[in-house]
Amino acid sequence: MKKIIPALKGLPGSKLRATLDPAKIPYETSDDIPDRNVYPKLQPRAIQALSLALEIKGNEHNLYVSGEPNMGRTYFVKSFLKPTASKAAPPCDWVYLYNFEDNDRPIAVSMPAGKGRKLKVAQHKAMAHIRQEIPARFEKDVFQNKHERIVKKYNTKREELFNKMDASAEKENFSLNLDDEGVLTLSPIVDGEVVSDKDFDKIKPAERKKLKAKGEELLAGVSSILRQINQNEMDLRDSENDLHRETAKAVMHDCFSQVSEKFKSIKGLPEYFEDLVNEVVENVDQFMPRDTSMAGLMPDGLPSGEDFFTRFEVNLFVDNGKTKGAPVVVEDHPTAFNLLGSIEREAEMGALYTDFTLIKAGSLHQANGGFLLLNMEDLLSNHVSWEGLLRALRAGQSRIEDPVDQEQVRARTIQPEPIDLDLKIVLIGSDEHYEVLLYNDDRFAKYFKLKAHLQHATARTADNIKNYISIIGQTARESKVLPLTREAIAGLVDFASRLVEDQKRLSLYIPLVRERMIEASALARMAGKTTVDIEALNEAVAAKDYRVNLYEEEFMTDYDRQVIKVATDGQAAGRANGLSVTLFGDYEFGLPHQISCTAGVGHGGILDLEREAQMGGPIHTKGMMIIKSYLVRLFAQDKPIVMTGSLCFEQSYAGIEGDSASGAELAALLSALSGAPINLSYAFTGAVSQSGAVMAVGGVNRKIEGFFEVCRRRKLTGRQGVILPADNVVNLMLKDEVVQAVEDGKFHIFPVKTIEEAMFILTGMRCGKPDRKGKYPTGTLYRMVDDRLAELVKLAVPGDKQHQC
Repeated sequence: MKKIIPALKGLPGSKLRATLDPAKIPYETSDDIPDRNVYPKLQPRAIQALSLALEIKGNEHNLYVSGEPNMGRTYFVKSFLKPTASKAAPPCDWVYLYNFEDNDRPIAVSMPAGKGRKLKVAQHKAMAHIRQEIPARFEKDVFQNKHERIVKKYNTKREELFNKMDASAEKENFSLNLDDEGVLTLSPIVDGEVVSDKDFDKIKPAERKKLKAKGEELLAGVSSILRQINQNEMDLRDSENDLHRETAKAVMHDCFSQVSEKFKSIKGLPEYFEDLVNEVVENVDQFMPRDTSMAGLMPDGLPSGEDFFTRFEVNLFVDNGKTKGAPVVVEDHPTAFNLLGSIEREAEMGALYTDFTLIKAGSLHQANGGFLLLNMEDLLSNHVSWEGLLRALRAGQSRIEDPVDQEQVRARTIQPEPIDLDLKIVLIGSDEHYEVLLYNDDRFAKYFKLKAHLQHATARTADNIKNYISIIGQTARESKVLPLTREAIAGLVDFASRLVEDQKRLSLYIPLVRERMIEASALARMAGKTTVDIEALNEAVAAKDYRVNLYEEEFMTDYDRQVIKVATDGQAAGRANGLSVTLFGDYEFGLPHQISCTAGVGHGGILDLEREAQMGGPIHTKGMMIIKSYLVRLFAQDKPIVMTGSLCFEQSYAGIEGDSASGAELAALLSALSGAPINLSYAFTGAVSQSGAVMAVGGVNRKIEGFFEVCRRRKLTGRQGVILPADNVVNLMLKDEVVQAVEDGKFHIFPVKTIEEAMFILTGMRCGKPDRKGKYPTGTLYRMVDDRLAELVKLAVPGDKQHQC
């Protein structure tokens, strides 16, 4: 077998990953790292938007924080807002009060923080005292004496009127009788005796007629006196009611004036207190003791005394008495009730009822005067909440309503007075959600004018490494993990570069770094350690991969058993090793694939078998078209390309997408046309352009590690390696075992810029450059390809003008 020795030199181990020297970390452990707010330096765009949102008042410049999950979006926003919020004055309390003029429209009153609860307690105590004091006043001698004087006065007048009536009746020889029910009876007196109804019928008709007429005349005469008696009774009741109201007013002055005086400076309360006092005075009878023995005989529907006294309660709608600074509220479940508030109902005797005390605040009200954080995905799953939020922003007020479907029968409800809003809404979501809202809802752009775009990575500079170390220290303290040694801290910084797959950048997916930190701390505790060292960190990273790499292991078993045919040694024409990445859940791993090509006489052109089988995606198809364009540019300047060939991923039973294998496909095609064998010790990943440039691809670390693992299981020969685009060198953050194998000369990684460089490594042959006539030098790879294509033209059926690439 011909031994191919490439002239290009592979990358040294130092180029395969970025490493931070632990000696450069000035802290012994993470406990020694001081707290610093470094986010302004790591997320400048988002910080600028947040700062602007704090400065601009009004309800239009709300904020949309855009970023992917696992970036710590909510934590980032809270960390920024809390220092500012803590310095602000706490917002006002809100209470709902009974509307004595219209009980279906409760009154909303705002007051300084802490005053709401004080009002609630003070009014409750005062009304409880009043409920006891009013009946007690009615039992006191002062009240009884006044009442007796009133009764005596009216009884005297009543007796005078009765005497007058009696005198009028006696003068006409009639007896007058007024029973307890107020029925007046006149009976004639004959021979000094009162004639009964029975005896009245025995009197002669003429006499009886005369007596009856005389009685009617007398009754008409005393009717005016009777009306005076009835008026006297009414005056008595009015005087008693006046006395009751006077007593109640005195009680209110003694027991409630302290409350009204204490809170009179709050807008809306003086008028409310005046209405409350009038309500008590006008309904003083509700304060009188009730006969419980008659309770069961009362008809249904009459309000009880307990229901009556509910109107004097205070519904503490929003209590900021214990709030320090402006509130920062995160609503994790933004249903309509949780976000916008609700009017609850209670059941009694099978019927539902509500009142102003059952008005409940939502997170929109709890955050009023501060900041409300909402996850966009949760919010969009509750359409009523989204619509209600936009209505509140448009009106600048929150109107608490019962969400009722159009087909639902609307129950009787109340209409609370709206709450004025003064807060910033922070929506947290992805770029996709932002675009959907921006293009489909005009209101979104109107009320969310600021976008805080979180960047997923930052440059790996000396300053940013210091900032990142500060984040590691802060996260370690907040997560309550064991102290991290400086070696572990350096390992986490390097892990951040591996997450972003870039030697010159650091991942800002802080929660993923935090996960490894917590797991490493747990493993360190299990091992009886008091700190998290680099061994524990490496073990945590390996353990995470082990928990999720079952499918990768099954694939590797198939490679071991040669069920999946991929050669890692030897050479063959028309075959090349390509690399792909596969994602199962959140775990990505690389797998090598055998790419084969056949070429012969015909007019079929190059067939993409993946596309023909409807297993290739559009990007992969575009890569095949670029390959065809590359051949036309190099070899179809003086002749047509007439051939039949096919490219195929061997043993691929799933969809193929992406152009990262187009370089390996082109290598297999050039090998098949030239007959030059490809060294199968190498795998090739990279996209190719029409000019032959090898362009960067994604997932290079997992691809290299996947081919390395297959080679390692079959025993490293020292000749194996991976060819990758030179532009991807900066993306290398390979595992320690791969780096060590490269340093030991057991594995090689070659960066290339053109397909010609890759073909020289794969075949050991120079591709060659065309002369002035367009001919390639003898003995070069492209001369062999050009000669074969010319031969295929001659072998084609004569006279057939059709040609296809």
